[in-house]
Amino acid sequence: MTRIDRYLFRQLALALIAVTVGLAALVWLTQSLRFIELVLDRGLSLVVFVELTSLMLPSFFAVILPITTFVVVLFVYVRLAGDRELVVMRAAGLSQWRLARPAVLLATLATAACMLLNLWLVPVSHTAFRQWQFEIRNQLVGVLLQEGVFSQVGNDLTVYARYRDPDGTLRGILVHDQRDAGAPVTILAEQGRISVAASGPRVTLLNGVRQQVERAPANAAPGTPPLRLNILSFTENSLDLARASRGEESRSRDSRERSVAELLNPDPEEGLRDREVRRYFAEAHQRLSGPLTALSFALVGLAVALTGEFRRHGGGLRIAVGISLVVGLLALGLTAGNLAARDNAWVPLIWLQTVLPGVIAAWWLAGAPGWPRPAPPPVPAAP
Repeated sequence: MTRIDRYLFRQLALALIAVTVGLAALVWLTQSLRFIELVLDRGLSLVVFVELTSLMLPSFFAVILPITTFVVVLFVYVRLAGDRELVVMRAAGLSQWRLARPAVLLATLATAACMLLNLWLVPVSHTAFRQWQFEIRNQLVGVLLQEGVFSQVGNDLTVYARYRDPDGTLRGILVHDQRDAGAPVTILAEQGRISVAASGPRVTLLNGVRQQVERAPANAAPGTPPLRLNILSFTENSLDLARASRGEESRSRDSRERSVAELLNPDPEEGLRDREVRRYFAEAHQRLSGPLTALSFALVGLAVALTGEFRRHGGGLRIAVGISLVVGLLALGLTAGNLAARDNAWVPLIWLQTVLPGVIAAWWLAGAPGWPRPAPPPVPAAP
């Protein structure tokens, strides 16, 4: 790299790091507010909160890095043009591609980073994030139970304790269990204590009443009420809090947890519906093609910033044109992804909207070879 290349690359790289980290931190802050309840209302430690929400950062970087690459390339080169630095560099004999070389190198590095994120780090971090969420909801319920609050464990189990002693003993307990379909159970107990077993947390209830509503069997005698209430008094009873259903609960894996190979060739034993298979196939191609948008968007920014007529005052028009182009490309990308998820025949459109803008921008940056141009006016003959 020449000294001019290093000068341009340093400005681009520092700006890209600052903008990407700042925007990722802003997105992380807004998204992490959804989990602040775990700290304020349920007693989860701040360290666990930060570690949990930090697992979302790789997916943020994978989404915003192509956009910030374009923004940095466009604004840095427009500023260089406004400061007349590009004029001096062109006067020194540098071609368009020599001026664009540092930006292309930076965009290539951004593309490699996005590829690493999409193919490895995002699935790994998202899997850890969802697993941690699952454990907090089902395995750490004993920690999250608060006195005077109706705590939901899954969708079918509600636990209430009037207050908690300093030693952890719960008093004035109400448990409403709907995990058996058609036979809800309500348990009232004087006190209880939560313990953690191999299968998850369990609460041991003392001195209580168990009430269960049951349906009458099909062969019941005529006149038997369709519903009956069974009441059982107990001295000690144990209840499992680790599962949201009586059957074995298995955490389903969403598409972002799967590798590209799993998305392209899902396991037939999972029994996925055709709609899900089509959506997985489209997402695999989006994950493979997505990193190329960093290079493609950077070329669009270069084509807008380095071509066209020189304007003495400002480059606002170029910035507006470049932003409008990329916003349109992002909208086209969302449309292509939705169409491909419904019908895999649209998958080539994903690659087309990813690669074609960069190819056109590179062609335009090279001077649009082959584009018909009006013939120059004839030179008048000398008298």
